[in-house]
Amino acid sequence: MRTERKPTRLDRVFARLDREPERPAHIDMPRMSRHRTVLFGSALAFYVAIVWAVVITSWLVRLDWRVMFFRPYEQWAQLHAFVDYYVVLGQRGPTAVMVAAWLGWRSWRQHTLRPLLALGVSLLLLNITVGAAKYGMGRLGPHYATEIGSSEMWLGGSIFPSGHTANAVVTWGILAYLASTPRARRWLSALSAVTSLGVGLSTVYLGTHWLSDVLLGWVAGLLILLALPWFEPMIARTEDRIFDWRDRWRERRYARRGRTAPAVPLPAAAPVTLKPLTDREDTAVPEPVSASRSATRSPVYLAPGPHLGRAERSPVSPAGSRRPSHGERHPRGSAPSARS
Repeated sequence: MRTERKPTRLDRVFARLDREPERPAHIDMPRMSRHRTVLFGSALAFYVAIVWAVVITSWLVRLDWRVMFFRPYEQWAQLHAFVDYYVVLGQRGPTAVMVAAWLGWRSWRQHTLRPLLALGVSLLLLNITVGAAKYGMGRLGPHYATEIGSSEMWLGGSIFPSGHTANAVVTWGILAYLASTPRARRWLSALSAVTSLGVGLSTVYLGTHWLSDVLLGWVAGLLILLALPWFEPMIARTEDRIFDWRDRWRERRYARRGRTAPAVPLPAAAPVTLKPLTDREDTAVPEPVSASRSATRSPVYLAPGPHLGRAERSPVSPAGSRRPSHGERHPRGSAPSARS
């Protein structure tokens, strides 16, 4: 007897990848709700407070100098090799390539450009806001400090806020922003927060940033993620224009070849419930299927069950047989009961 091979976990994974999903119309786009607006305002106020604390050379600047004189890279020298690799999670080039590759695969599988467009908008906002703050305030880093205890502002530097930290918040946080389930969004948000904060502390460990640079960079990246819902209408319009341009280009290309462009499959609509036609008079009664017709079907191979002995099997008449069932037949070796 031939049996079907039981699919393994790897087979199920590839079967799921081979399916062609539809455009995710059920995913709700984040909106600028009242709760999100309050968070954005609070983060903006915290951003201004950090800048003001550095400008007036408050306790935050004194803490920066204490951490710098502590020299973490000398206190924990055994961590230096690991931190050198970990800090790459905040560099713009490697992280953007990795996240763009993943979101590009999602865009191709889900027939939507929203993941890639959202990533592009967030990186553009990151370059504009963080770049302007860096060169506008011109703070020098710990390795180039000129006066002990000073804020080192407006001296031609470009480290305030920390670009590594802000980039880690935006690049890894966009995965949580685009998550399709609330549970995945919560887990990815916590993971991106811990990763970005670790990247910022790595720069403090290496002595390339002040501690206040990391705090301001973390808030700067958070502000960009909180402001993304304001750009969702623009992302949707851009996606529609790109698809319209693609459809027109395909039509012109096929027109030059004298052929008709194939129809683009539309997103699947809501399922339609079909009701049986029992109230119509012209409804035909289905013809009963005979045993001979069922015998022509392809055989179904089932997994073998527990083996039973011949004496333990109950007598069953074959399907379609005209012989009467043997209700009085007894297994071999047992005495028949007396007839009345």
